Amino acid sequence: MGEREIDFQGTGRLLWKLVAIQILLIAFVMAIVWLAIDTLAADYLMKLMEKYHVSPTATHEMFVDAVHRYLIWATLAGLLLAFLLSFLLLKRVLRPLLQMTHITQKIAQGDYSVKVPVLSQDEIGQLALSFNRMAESLQRIEQFRKKMVLDVAHELRTPITNIQGYLEALTDGVLDPSRKTFESLQEETDRLVRLVEDLLRLSKADAARANLHKSDIPLANWIEQVLDSFKPQFQTQNITLEIHFPDRSISVEADPDRLLQVVNNLLQNALQYTPPGGRVKISSARFPGEVQVIFANTGGEIEAKDLPYIFERFYRGEKSRSREHGGAGIGLAIVKELIAAHNGRVGAEMFPGGIQIWFTLPIQSS
Repeated sequence: MGEREIDFQGTGRLLWKLVAIQILLIAFVMAIVWLAIDTLAADYLMKLMEKYHVSPTATHEMFVDAVHRYLIWATLAGLLLAFLLSFLLLKRVLRPLLQMTHITQKIAQGDYSVKVPVLSQDEIGQLALSFNRMAESLQRIEQFRKKMVLDVAHELRTPITNIQGYLEALTDGVLDPSRKTFESLQEETDRLVRLVEDLLRLSKADAARANLHKSDIPLANWIEQVLDSFKPQFQTQNITLEIHFPDRSISVEADPDRLLQVVNNLLQNALQYTPPGGRVKISSARFPGEVQVIFANTGGEIEAKDLPYIFERFYRGEKSRSREHGGAGIGLAIVKELIAAHNGRVGAEMFPGGIQIWFTLPIQSS
């Protein structure tokens, strides 16, 4: 019922306007023909009658009356035919537009499942396809927004619940205000702070595309400088660190601060999932128009089915691992957003005994 009402309203606006334009056009043409016959054709007939000495009065009047009569019938028939054809054809052409109006109202109400039927391959059909793609994109964004809110609420709930439990226990006298208790409260508070900071960094990563301050970066030397601050942590966990950059002349146009965050996140990820005594290898490979940087580490308990999703926000492949070990699942999502802002790509692959995560960046032209 709602769709019929919208079709009627749309017809009463655009459809009737287009039909009226067609009718006015035909009426205008008929009026020109009428005037042409009354002036040019009638005068030409009068001259012929005079040339051949035929009484022009009766013949002229009969000619004009006959022409007017047939012209009136032709005009009426033309207007009726124009009305019917214009109404039917234009209604068929405008139906997808009217359906888009109806679907737009549903989308505004939060229903993203509706689709516009694609009935042709012309411009209207292409518009319907584009409209459906837009609706699907909005649906994905809305689903992502809802999932994001649920994930954030879930991540915040655990430390807040723990803090609340400690405070209630302290208030009721069930728990002694010992150093260990306050350290536990501090630990939960730090976890909240880290989560908020991760969310802030993720928000900045989303907007990074419009706020990049690029400069020429010699990739190999720059990454090695970043690694210097991580070497003590690798040594503490007895993790072997290998570096292999075959082409040290490669430079990239990148934002140093954003790229630093990418490398830091990937190194932190490797530290978290490489067992003591394991190995981390950082290497690069050159391809036409881009360079690939690879962070490979042994260990990293992840199933193959989880691999395509590790760059999703709040995604955890290891459902049973602790939050202290796994973090909030935002680090690789930040990497993905920042690399995409540089027109690069990210990916992950399994190898026997480990996993490698890589990103690409366009090579600075010389």
